[in-house]
Amino acid sequence: MNEGKQAPERELSAILGAGLLALAHGGAEAAIQCDGNYQNVRGQPVSTLYCREMNLAHVARTFGWHVSVDQIRYSESTKAQVCRAIGFDNRVQEVCAPYRPDGGAGSRFSF
Repeated sequence: MNEGKQAPERELSAILGAGLLALAHGGAEAAIQCDGNYQNVRGQPVSTLYCREMNLAHVARTFGWHVSVDQIRYSESTKAQVCRAIGFDNRVQEVCAPYRPDGGAGSRFSF
């Protein structure tokens, strides 16, 4: 008799738990707004790694790469491979600097 009451309670707690996880995960990312390499923070552009990685994935797709933001963000080797291929592009030079053979210094003038 007690088991009948526990099953709906477990179901309800599982549903609520899943809902809270979805809100916690999606709510944080939904608040971040990027414009290229910059995150909009109270109306001001701030360069963030999150937005630079998102922009890298976008630029890579314009070059024909089939790569997602998650692949760039969570796979260092994918990020390095993409950067070695398209790191010359002005839009991604900052995020790709560590992966370029010249360390990103090739775009600067030396006197």
